[in-house]
Amino acid sequence: MNYISTRGYGIVNGEPTTAAGAIKQGLAPDGGLYMPEKFPILEDGEIEKLASMNYSERAATVLSKFLTDYTYCELLLDCSDAYSEARFPGGAAPVAAIGEKMRVLELWHGPTVAFKDMALQIMPKLFVRALKKTGEKRTALILVATSGDTGKAALEGYKDVDGVKIAVFYPVDGVSRVQKLQMATQEGKNVEVIAVKGNFDDAQNGVKKIFSNAVMQKTLDEKGYFFSSANSINWGRLVPQVVYYISAYCDLISNGDITNGEKIDICVPTGNFGNIFAAYIAKQMGLPVNKLVCASNKNNVLTDFLNTGIYDRNRIFHTTMSPSMDILISSNLERLLYLVAGYEATGEYMEQLKNTGKYQVSEEIIAKIKNDFVGYFCDEEGTAKTIKDLYCGYNYLADTHSSVGINCAVQYLAAAGKNAANRIVIASTASPYKFASSVYSALENSPAPEGTAAIEALSALTGVPVTAPLADLDKKPVRFTKVIESGKMAEAVTGIL
Repeated sequence: MNYISTRGYGIVNGEPTTAAGAIKQGLAPDGGLYMPEKFPILEDGEIEKLASMNYSERAATVLSKFLTDYTYCELLLDCSDAYSEARFPGGAAPVAAIGEKMRVLELWHGPTVAFKDMALQIMPKLFVRALKKTGEKRTALILVATSGDTGKAALEGYKDVDGVKIAVFYPVDGVSRVQKLQMATQEGKNVEVIAVKGNFDDAQNGVKKIFSNAVMQKTLDEKGYFFSSANSINWGRLVPQVVYYISAYCDLISNGDITNGEKIDICVPTGNFGNIFAAYIAKQMGLPVNKLVCASNKNNVLTDFLNTGIYDRNRIFHTTMSPSMDILISSNLERLLYLVAGYEATGEYMEQLKNTGKYQVSEEIIAKIKNDFVGYFCDEEGTAKTIKDLYCGYNYLADTHSSVGINCAVQYLAAAGKNAANRIVIASTASPYKFASSVYSALENSPAPEGTAAIEALSALTGVPVTAPLADLDKKPVRFTKVIESGKMAEAVTGIL
């Protein structure tokens, strides 16, 4: 299976690349995102076979359909290590029940207690193999813009990996105290963490400008380096996320929640559109999915787009209690536009977004999108209320992002009525202790203790054990304290070299 760009590279100019080439490069030469030439299909009887497997076997099987220049044995070896009991105690992606209809897919049982671990524990292994498969001798300099969770997960996944250096940029006031400490205390000889004055979009735009800077690329090459990415714009980050939606469906069958072939709904709290796009890919492969519910926080640019066909980032940016969703430029939406509108129109939309911060798709295109997607959003008051309702009503402790998803799922079920599936799977993206201050405040209707003291306070209040990787966070030495203007990011990268 070969890969082409959402903006036409590999179709009208240049050559398609292999999976290894797409994973190594991250972005296509024309600035577009890599996509497979076609989606593989789940064969008849394959879901039953997958249901009998463990998570590592499911992952290797699904990934082998996309990464055809990797052997199944290579993938099984890497998946067995990435999703081991040591890394994911109790299982990689367990499903919990809330009431009759809602099932919560808990994706945060990994080493950094966020869903990004599901991709970023396996991606470094795929990346290292990609370097070997493509004969790459240079060192990869991976640049990451993060709204909180990707940064720590990428740092943890790539720390001390041979042939790789990694630099993470995050908005200085746009992440939680726990997220900031996780990154600032990161171990590893090949890692760098830098705070940026501004929001996530400023950091993300800065990284994109660096990637497209021909002078910097030449300088890197002369020094024996090349750029790559660990954000979900990289196919190697996105494709492992497809696995857990298929795995959740298998678990619902095993649990007796559904029968094979029965459709489910999937609700995903998302800012960059990558996590929900992975669910869309699973549907295109033949997973029985009814609707994909896109859940946004107060920064509801995606909800507005799904309802109107107008994408407009020219709006007030809100800093919320669900900071990983505080995003106004949803990069992975480009992949969906490519599938429904083609590469020429996608290139035009992205140029309009770059120049004006806005674009509008035709009624025909938004109608196609609405066949699969529906959008809802949840404000700050709704998020806090949902946290309290879940704990008081179901004894379920959810983080701020998962609560946005659950709130939007409830809205969808009420609106859809009989058109909803019998079960809706909601992606739960982080441990509640990663956002302990906000969760504590929602439960107590009062301010939480300062800093990491909120973690112990939340545990004392609820009796829920602290997620292990966060237990001693405040005792780790802080290594990274640098704060720069967003316009100085290129200079900072030069300094790293």
